Amino acid sequence: MGKSLFIAEKPSVAAEFAKALKENTKRGDGYLESENAVVTWCVGHLVTMSYPECYDEKLKKWNIQDLPFIPEGEWKYEVIPGVKKQFNIVKGLLNREDVETIYVCTDSGREGEYIYRLVAQEAGVHDKVQKRVWIDSQTEEEILRGIREAKDISEYDNLSDAAYLRAKEDYLMGINFSRLLTLRYGNSIARFLNKKYTVISVGRVMTCVLGMICNREREIRNFVKTPFYRVNGKLQIEDYKVDAEWKAVENTKYFETPFLYKENGFKERKTAEELIEAINVSQPVELMVKSITKKDEKKQPPLLFNLAELQNDCSRLFKINPDETLNVVQELYEKKLVTYPRTDARVLSTAVSKEIYKNINGLRGFTPVKGFAENILKAGSYKGLEKTKYVDDKKITDHYAIIPTGQGLNGLNSLKPVAQKVYVLIVRRFLSIFYPPAIYKKASLIGNVKSVFKDGSETMEQFGSNFKILVQKGYFEIAGVPGEKKSSKDKQENDAENQDGTNDSENQELTLDSKFFELLKNIKKNDKISMVGLDIKEGETKPPKRYNSGSLILAMENAGQLIEDEDLRAQIKGSGIGTSATRAGIITKLQKNEYIKLNSKTQIVTPMQLGEMVYGVVYMSIRSLLNPELTASWELGLTKVAEGEITADEYMKKLDDFIRGRTDNVLRINNANQMVNYYNYVAQFYRRNK
Repeated sequence: MGKSLFIAEKPSVAAEFAKALKENTKRGDGYLESENAVVTWCVGHLVTMSYPECYDEKLKKWNIQDLPFIPEGEWKYEVIPGVKKQFNIVKGLLNREDVETIYVCTDSGREGEYIYRLVAQEAGVHDKVQKRVWIDSQTEEEILRGIREAKDISEYDNLSDAAYLRAKEDYLMGINFSRLLTLRYGNSIARFLNKKYTVISVGRVMTCVLGMICNREREIRNFVKTPFYRVNGKLQIEDYKVDAEWKAVENTKYFETPFLYKENGFKERKTAEELIEAINVSQPVELMVKSITKKDEKKQPPLLFNLAELQNDCSRLFKINPDETLNVVQELYEKKLVTYPRTDARVLSTAVSKEIYKNINGLRGFTPVKGFAENILKAGSYKGLEKTKYVDDKKITDHYAIIPTGQGLNGLNSLKPVAQKVYVLIVRRFLSIFYPPAIYKKASLIGNVKSVFKDGSETMEQFGSNFKILVQKGYFEIAGVPGEKKSSKDKQENDAENQDGTNDSENQELTLDSKFFELLKNIKKNDKISMVGLDIKEGETKPPKRYNSGSLILAMENAGQLIEDEDLRAQIKGSGIGTSATRAGIITKLQKNEYIKLNSKTQIVTPMQLGEMVYGVVYMSIRSLLNPELTASWELGLTKVAEGEITADEYMKKLDDFIRGRTDNVLRINNANQMVNYYNYVAQFYRRNK
């Protein structure tokens, strides 16, 4: 009987497979072996695509006449020099006569598939049974299940096609467009910056993300502040003084007049002063209640973390960049603490939901949440999870959401503090879904106040208040109440962000209580409430926010849209820019190229001068590379290849046409000298920094 060979992506993962197999293995050079099995590993990529000069020596020198470069016939690949030794070890094991079955245990995703396929291709694997192991965590139970249920590798051929196409696409766009734009515009940029030479680096995803950052910076620069003035009344309801905001409605003095800024403010202070004078609170003034509504509002726990959501929260809470977050959660995965991190899904599968009590039970051993886990198990609130919004097989492609396994807790103490914080974040989000919703009491009061203006006209001006208090914490017991324990700095930032003409009165939840809501029950239509004060709140419109590293990841996930409301994000369907596995790396690459700057303390992202110059070059030559929707459509095409909806040949023809068409367009353009005016425009924003 032949041996089984298990090939993992990393040495640490191979060690977990060897441990799960419970074989008496002995260490060899680059592998572990027992009587029945051999376990080996790659070290990430062992094989890569060959440079153009491997096809033709003359292509080593960049020459515009040689573009576009698109290999005809067989594509060439080569072993990466630094890992040649491990490749030869793996190659030898793959082709050993006593190896009968190969279990492919590289990461369960498109990139993991690509890593193995390249190795098998270059090693010349033939006449072997090859099975794909697909797992969601590195627990012993999950590893053994993956081996037991491993499918023939041919079932993943479409995924392999998509992986090869992704690599070819990045290769062709990167090599052709980087050479093309460098040859056309590199010298003019170098001369302007007093450099010897400048290489313009272009990428399918990277350039699009650069465009998002530069466009946002331009929106901020071009923004013109608009001041506005809101009139705020103070209502006396027994012992409580509450705010009521004026609003222009039909049959009032300023309805649909040019004096208004939106419907609840004025463009000039003097108009607000005229209104205050017309109401005149120096004498008793009463607001007649027009309507009062009261209702309970339930806030359900959010969906579970996918990688993008986790990266966004870690950027906001811990000020770490997406690459750091990915590294941390990868470490948690390898320590068996959480499930597979490179996932776009925010829900669980039906199969997992039926066994979820095991994960919860394991968390009884984690002191910070022990009580919550025990409450959930005692109440049985995990039962019927498969019928909730947190379980949906249709929203899962490769992997379900990131959740704690309930195992590996002994390894927590060896982790850095930030990794422990990230783990707690994942655990609390997970346990939240088994708790009831938070419940708010909300009320809205609208009333009219008599106003007499200098011109003799009389109107009934409308004021309104919104009230809100938390009456049942629900899942906030685990996740924390939003807005609680905010530092004074956070509060100042929050106040500043609210200065956009929105209604402030919901913030009154910070000072109101259940006793006040009892008073509201007694207020009815046509009742009168004393207005004891009026003042003017001055504000100004704010420019768009710069991206931080987390919000940029979310914008990439949603094809260039920064959708901050997470319930709305959950409803958005379609592919984003890049994948959960690559987005953090794109930001890092832009930094290394000195195209963008990422503030390590605030995580705010801004363009650098070179980045803006490259953005302008692309805008004037291959503008479609800056289009998030188009870039997302390429990613969607790869997904369709992986799902068998379109063929690799169809996708490749579209790619071929795109490369040739855009290259021809650039060759016809003659605007290198005109770009100098653009460079001068950009430079003015960076002289002070220099």
